[in-house]
Amino acid sequence: MSEKKATRNAYGEALVELGKINDKIVVLDADLAPSVMTNGFAKEFPDRYFNTGIAEANMVDMSAGLSTMGYIPFCSTFAIFGAGRVYEMVRNSVAYPQFNVKLGMTHAGITVGEDGSSHQSIEDIALMRVIPNMTVIVPCDANEAKKATFAAAEMNGPVYLRFARPSSFVFEEDMPFEIGKANVLRDGDDGVIFACGLMVKPAVDAADALKEQGKNISVVNIHTIKPLDTETILKYATRCKKV
Repeated sequence: MSEKKATRNAYGEALVELGKINDKIVVLDADLAPSVMTNGFAKEFPDRYFNTGIAEANMVDMSAGLSTMGYIPFCSTFAIFGAGRVYEMVRNSVAYPQFNVKLGMTHAGITVGEDGSSHQSIEDIALMRVIPNMTVIVPCDANEAKKATFAAAEMNGPVYLRFARPSSFVFEEDMPFEIGKANVLRDGDDGVIFACGLMVKPAVDAADALKEQGKNISVVNIHTIKPLDTETILKYATRCKKV
């Protein structure tokens, strides 16, 4: 059985690793360090960690300011707050001026357990992808989450990284990661399933189950929502017909 690990945990580990090799990495959160997994970075690099308190708008604007000084800020809170409550700050203070701010938002989607419906962020992908200059990444597992965090640090410009709360399946194969380039996990001609985030594993399970019924289904991991890999999507949609 494959191990299970939350994508938010991998994000936290990646921040610590990045902090060790790049002294321009700074981390901010809104009083949620144990939940958004920034506590490891806070312990290792207290002089580069800022807890802004429950003031998400201030956190985003502070991140924008830090980016103008040559730092690479990763700011984190729950997705419902980081994409919803502070949408205007993300839009006007980060994305429009194309500042080098990374928004590492956790607890996205409906898998937030006892936090309830008020914390279920189902609109954040839609909100972030319509903002000019924003890159949107939704990793499918812990390994991809770590690679995505490193890739975000290396590119210049605003990035929205979407992480989940629960422990989830970790794919054993070492998938390559390139921003804007989808990964094909199953290849067939009878249909294609495009998926991102935690829905990639159920998509693979569905394809494997259908194969036992004689149906060969492609599964494409669209980890980057923006920029979208339209070439791969059109290729498989055209070939497989059933999407």
